[in-house]
Amino acid sequence: MNSMERTMTAIGHKEPDRVPLFLLLSLYGAKELQIPIKEYFSKPELVAKAQLAMKEKYRNDCLYSLFYAPIEIEAFGGEVIFADDGPPNSGEPFLKSFEQITQLEIPEVKEIKCLQRVLEATELMKKSVGDETPIIGVVLSPFSLPIMQMGFEKYLELLLFREKEFEQLMRINEEFCVSWANAQLEAGATAICYFDPMASPTMVERTRYLATGHRIAKRTLARIKGPTATHLASGITLPVVDDIAETGTALLGFSDKDDLVALKEATRDKLCLIGNFNGIAMPNWTTKDVEANVKNVIGKAGNGGGLILSDNHGEIPWQVPEEVLHEIAEAVGRFGTYPLRTEK
Repeated sequence: MNSMERTMTAIGHKEPDRVPLFLLLSLYGAKELQIPIKEYFSKPELVAKAQLAMKEKYRNDCLYSLFYAPIEIEAFGGEVIFADDGPPNSGEPFLKSFEQITQLEIPEVKEIKCLQRVLEATELMKKSVGDETPIIGVVLSPFSLPIMQMGFEKYLELLLFREKEFEQLMRINEEFCVSWANAQLEAGATAICYFDPMASPTMVERTRYLATGHRIAKRTLARIKGPTATHLASGITLPVVDDIAETGTALLGFSDKDDLVALKEATRDKLCLIGNFNGIAMPNWTTKDVEANVKNVIGKAGNGGGLILSDNHGEIPWQVPEEVLHEIAEAVGRFGTYPLRTEK
């Protein structure tokens, strides 16, 4: 099987030749090319080159077109702060008052240079791999984007006490999210990862999510013209599994804090799981740690398909040694080949 066949079989809750491995390598591409992170993301051809090289190097089953999460803040005119050895972060929130929401304009995707670079990198990757390898595009959910737009404390005030302004910001963010997702699909992305950490009970109580982010997700995902994966960025997922399944998404990124046996049972034939290596712990993993983590996830969630191995947050940290990534690929080959025999 090629990577696309392997992935689609797993998503269909059947057993492929082995468990697919999605190493979500974003800024790690700068490390691969040995250039500064800011320079790396300035040229689409560099991103495409690194993605293709890392796919072969680590036996990865996907290409990842995410540049950096705050690229959407940049599209709205906000600040992005680059680091030497970590992901770019959003700067000072650009929404400093609720009144500013009324003047906020929806970014035109095809007119924003930073977004165009992502689309160009996606097109380059698509030309190289065709339909043999999934290309994963990324959007931040309309419900979660305000964390960076206005800061978490102010966003909670908006969410809890400012219904009119909240709904207005959601309409703006929804239109942008749909436009941005569909532009990536048109450029060659196979599917869209819908990052929605606010959907997790780690962030807000389920009743609040059901009244807000859940209905927003149903509206938004229905307008995205391709398959989607919902990722809660290391937040727990088990309490909202059925809710997320109702949104129409096909995959669920899950946390290392979730009860994996219970989660597998709850998602069987409903959602394909993607996860759940702890990115914070991975820089210090030994060979034994790699083996134990790979065997644990495959042993508890790999039976019958419906599993893609990945990290639990949506990005492999810069500090993870290359040796660990090689050892993960090796362990997946040993323990993730069907029929499963995790005692190998």
